[in-house]
Amino acid sequence: MQPQRSRQAPYVRLYTWLLVVLVFCSPLPLRAAQEIRLGEINPLSGNLAKHGLEIHQGILYAVEEANAQGGVAGHPVELLSRDDQSKPDVAVNQAQDLIFRGKVTGLVGGYVDSLVGPISQQAARHRVPYVASASLLQSITGNKNPYFFRVSRLEGIVQPLCRFLTQTLKTRRVAVLYAASPGATEFSDSIRANLRQMGNDTILQEKFRPGLPDFSIFLLKLPPAQVEVLISGGFYADNMILVRQLRERPLGLKAFIAPWGVAYQSFIDEVGLASEGLFGTCAWNPGITQPGTERASQTFVEGFRKKFSKEPNTTTMHGYTCARALLAAIENVLKEGVHPTGEAVSRALARLDLQLPMERLTFDEHGDPQHYQQVIVQIQKQRLVVVYPPERATGQVDFSLAAR
Repeated sequence: MQPQRSRQAPYVRLYTWLLVVLVFCSPLPLRAAQEIRLGEINPLSGNLAKHGLEIHQGILYAVEEANAQGGVAGHPVELLSRDDQSKPDVAVNQAQDLIFRGKVTGLVGGYVDSLVGPISQQAARHRVPYVASASLLQSITGNKNPYFFRVSRLEGIVQPLCRFLTQTLKTRRVAVLYAASPGATEFSDSIRANLRQMGNDTILQEKFRPGLPDFSIFLLKLPPAQVEVLISGGFYADNMILVRQLRERPLGLKAFIAPWGVAYQSFIDEVGLASEGLFGTCAWNPGITQPGTERASQTFVEGFRKKFSKEPNTTTMHGYTCARALLAAIENVLKEGVHPTGEAVSRALARLDLQLPMERLTFDEHGDPQHYQQVIVQIQKQRLVVVYPPERATGQVDFSLAAR
């Protein structure tokens, strides 16, 4: 019998060694009260800083709200914020710093796809979940990246806007002026494609370089083409110039619509009476929220005012929403007694179903939000009035104000 025990001894030692390796190398559930680190990357300086700071405030509020409620499954949350300076190469460096030095569980934030895209690539390469706050470019989710999710999508802007043009404004003669950026170019092309499917024609489609100080040459092309509606694919500063030049030289337009930059109280305050009658789009604003979320929305508005001494806006809510999504996914993983690895949190995000003021948040197989839909608003008496879709309207279109 002694020789048989000798032959078994090496196998027993091997099995014991393998067991020790599995125990010490497998991720273990977090210790009680061990903090969770989230990494945030936003343009806090540079030409995109205005909206980057708004997103940052929404994310910060979500984290502080979670900690005030006892953390995530009892674990406090630490937010590590980084400034990408509105530069893609800086965004990459900051993502790597948060992943390797900060040891973050996940990433949030991001404004415009030229910054979001490079961060999403880092997330995929290093298997860290990333929930982007403001991303629209379809190609970013075209290649399946199981670690990338976003709370907005282009279809949620283009489709309601095109239905508004055909059903409410009943126009067939449209011009699109758009910035020379990948996202704005895709926006313009999508408008054209959707209108063609609806039997409408886009008469003019013209690109401009960001920072252009004068749009008068383009505007002079509109009357000969009998354009009825001008759609701007520009941003906040571009739209201020356009609106002022339209007021100086009325062109007989039925409407001016700008999805980006108009539906903000700061825009209304700066442009003043020239903003009356303009159309914009938004996913959320104080008083504009998903049906059934009025109480949660008001609680957010009141808490945000108290902390920042200012009104939140739709960009703020995008930041808040992306942070809430990642926090909810981490909490679901922890409640299962599982270590919040990148793979585990990404799987939890893919299964997420969360009702928030901006949207019911569920993701498709590409990481796109399935229920993201913006509403069309018109500025009336210096207020944002929802005029489309009918089931969410808080007022009617004032065509006399809309004329330009």
